[in-house]
Amino acid sequence: MVKYGLDYTRCRWILPLLLGIGVIFGIIALAGRGWLESQTLPYVQRASLWQNCRRSGQGGDWSCESLMGYAWGRAAAATYLVGFLLLVICFALAIIAFAIDTLRFNFIRGIGGLLFVAAVFSIMGLVIYPVKFSSEIEMTGINMFSWAYGFGWTTAIMEICLGFFFCCLPNYEDQILVLAASDLGSESENDLHFHLQKFVNRNSLVASNDQ
Repeated sequence: MVKYGLDYTRCRWILPLLLGIGVIFGIIALAGRGWLESQTLPYVQRASLWQNCRRSGQGGDWSCESLMGYAWGRAAAATYLVGFLLLVICFALAIIAFAIDTLRFNFIRGIGGLLFVAAVFSIMGLVIYPVKFSSEIEMTGINMFSWAYGFGWTTAIMEICLGFFFCCLPNYEDQILVLAASDLGSESENDLHFHLQKFVNRNSLVASNDQ
């Protein structure tokens, strides 16, 4: 990315795109019912960030209990939701930052700092949930923290990694500006050559018609 100077054609949307993928993963984690699932047959227990469900046996009806009745359930949901909302804000700010012609590097560093704050809130929710769930909720059979919980951790890891990228990008401000300027210069030179060639061809055509 630094090599090409965020030349506004090849690399400028990579970071916003990755943030968008992180938002999608966060939505999957929030909506998914696979935070906890039975590891072996019979599948009699599953849980999301919001509720815990059980059934008497394989093929039975699920009976669900809201986790919002527990203080730790509300804390886990609230902290992870705050982290997700901050990620969405960072995504919107990144689109604005990379949509303008001139990069505002202090603005980009601020997005990186906000991503670290989002990661802190997300990790808080991801730690509170398994610790309190396993200690205060009765388990049925052998269970595991499953795919939706994994998407939650993937989102948090992406927030940390992208936070480093956004914070470190201003360190290459000089290289980015020089390369971007050189790209603009080469484009202007190509345009000048094109118009000059067009002018020469037109004059040649006029001369041939006169003859």
